[in-house]
Amino acid sequence: MYPNLYYVFKELFHIDLPALKVINTFGFFVAIAFLICAALIVKELKRRQALGIFTYEDKKVTIGEPATTTELVLNFVLGFAMGYKILGVFVTKGALNNPQEFLFSGQGNFIAGIAVGALFAFLKWQEKNKVKLAKPETRTIRIWPSDRVGDIIMIAAGGGFVGAKIFDNLENWNRFIQDPIGNLLSPSGLTYYGGLIVASLSLWYYFRKHNMRFIDVADALAPILMLSYGLGRIGCQVAGDGDWGIVNTKPKPFSWMPDWFWSYDYAHNVNKEGVPLPNCTWDDYCTHLPQGVFPTPLYEIIVSVILFFFLWSVRKKITTPGKLFGLYLFVNGWERLLIEQIRVNTKYDIFGFHPTQAEIIATVLIVGGALLFFKAKDWIKPTTNHLAKN
Repeated sequence: MYPNLYYVFKELFHIDLPALKVINTFGFFVAIAFLICAALIVKELKRRQALGIFTYEDKKVTIGEPATTTELVLNFVLGFAMGYKILGVFVTKGALNNPQEFLFSGQGNFIAGIAVGALFAFLKWQEKNKVKLAKPETRTIRIWPSDRVGDIIMIAAGGGFVGAKIFDNLENWNRFIQDPIGNLLSPSGLTYYGGLIVASLSLWYYFRKHNMRFIDVADALAPILMLSYGLGRIGCQVAGDGDWGIVNTKPKPFSWMPDWFWSYDYAHNVNKEGVPLPNCTWDDYCTHLPQGVFPTPLYEIIVSVILFFFLWSVRKKITTPGKLFGLYLFVNGWERLLIEQIRVNTKYDIFGFHPTQAEIIATVLIVGGALLFFKAKDWIKPTTNHLAKN
């Protein structure tokens, strides 16, 4: 396992760059997932715009105004935060030994914060000053949904992180009440479905505000959501963030199957779980699981990518609004429900049943997705100029 990029480069390329300790492996792959998915979202939204499913929104903008006090203050605050933390981790003695702990603590470098904050404010002033006009002009521009992908990604990322933290702490309530602040600020402990729910609610509000029907956007995003889940799981697998399965001591079903594909001990996992590794020199990441477990993130990567290609291949054939999103919910729910049977998770006690949080949500997605798939034509009005007939 590689907790951060420092160990990736050191182990694979024999390059020793302590600064890379700042880049958490899980976060790196999540960022890659966002970039890939953003490109696909633009592509799909443009295709649907050409079909008349989406239209533009007129927006009035003022050209030639100088930077406002609010803009300068906001840029200073943003720069201060980045300097205080991001630059601070490089200039504060000992911070690189555990950059994640430093970033999620109250520590920072005040001078670096002031310097970067001032730089950001100056750059904003300079940017506005270059195009300043003696008499500012008001113009009307057209904004298409594909132009809003940056906003969509930021809202999804922010809402997803908040939701993932909330649902993880609800799922592990006893752990949370022992250290509420520590658990909320910890970089670990994320629940996918919590992120999906809160991000969806946040985006629903955003789409409504900009006259984009939620179900139409959901159809456009459905295959890409499946891919983003699979790409995110690469980070889980590579970092060893605890999303592994139950202990697996059974013999391999096929002799040709690699041992690590069937049962894995997650050496050097980022959660520091397990027993000490002898003669280990990986700072704090010197543990491995005493018994091999199912590498469930690896299975989810494979299944999610396959499901993405399936959904992507049928997206042009399924034209009834809501139907593709219903299919996504259905297959996503089944994927998660099945993998939960061999995953380690907190279980609830509900009338003698012991489901996990993910199993409950997955079941709702399966039922809801099936209903939406079969009833979409009756429940959802066609979009103006929509070509749906099936």
